[in-house]
Amino acid sequence: MSHGTSIEPVEQGWDEPWYRVRYEDFEAWFLPGPHEDLDAVCNVDVEVRLEDGSRWSATVFTVAEVKRLMEKGARTGEDLSGRYFWCSDGLIVRDPGIDSMTQVIRGLLDAGEFDDVFQQLEDE
Repeated sequence: MSHGTSIEPVEQGWDEPWYRVRYEDFEAWFLPGPHEDLDAVCNVDVEVRLEDGSRWSATVFTVAEVKRLMEKGARTGEDLSGRYFWCSDGLIVRDPGIDSMTQVIRGLLDAGEFDDVFQQLEDE
């Protein structure tokens, strides 16, 4: 399902503590660390707000970050000594950075797969 909207954000910037990226049909609210390089973000919570007012969430990890966490588990004994990785709302992406992660969200929306990946949040 193509939304037929621009692939470029309409607006992006800090709305602390969130880094917000707005498109015509959705907003992505990322929660990076306060001094984190936005091009190197590899583990971040994100809330997506769609045009219909619905809110969705996921924790986005890069493949390299999952590997790092599993290697840490192997050293500490956590997660059966790093033999598995689990996160209830996890989305694993190849490339780091807010821009890359936002492109994945855009692609999931365009492909009609967004609601298979993100978890819908209850209204407050």
